[in-house]
Amino acid sequence: MKILLSITLIVLAMNVSAQEVNKKIHDQVHNKDILINACTREGITTFPEFKEMYNPLYAAYVPDAATMIELKTLVKNEKIKIVLGTWCGDSKANVPNFFKILDALHFKGKNVEIIAVDGNKKAENGILDGLEILRVPTFIVYDKKGKELGRIIEGPKTSLEGDLLSIYKKKS
Repeated sequence: MKILLSITLIVLAMNVSAQEVNKKIHDQVHNKDILINACTREGITTFPEFKEMYNPLYAAYVPDAATMIELKTLVKNEKIKIVLGTWCGDSKANVPNFFKILDALHFKGKNVEIIAVDGNKKAENGILDGLEILRVPTFIVYDKKGKELGRIIEGPKTSLEGDLLSIYKKKS
């Protein structure tokens, strides 16, 4: 009986914590369909409204070579959380360029978490709890132990790669 109860509790816990990836909802704030919660890169890059800007911007972006050389020496096993809105112009403009930088750095995809928010900059199931997201996109860099090293909010101060380099330099 104890084993059956344990298995039941495990299954219930898995169902509660599991959430639909690349979930589409209708956002009341913007009166359009959007993605919400955990997303994959493929999910956001194939979402029609996001894709129309993603592909040309990704192809056209050329990160600063000198900054990238310096960044490559600093990038290890950090994790990055990208909080974006598929409805948001700044997200549509900056996320493709950020992925171009990550690809050039050979940043591991498993170390990137993508969370899409609604027009109120909220997601479901508490996945943004404690992050204080006020604007999107927000790119948060964590060390391998999960400590936040820094973030780029909405748009870069210098360039995405320049701001990322500043975050990494603070770490070392």
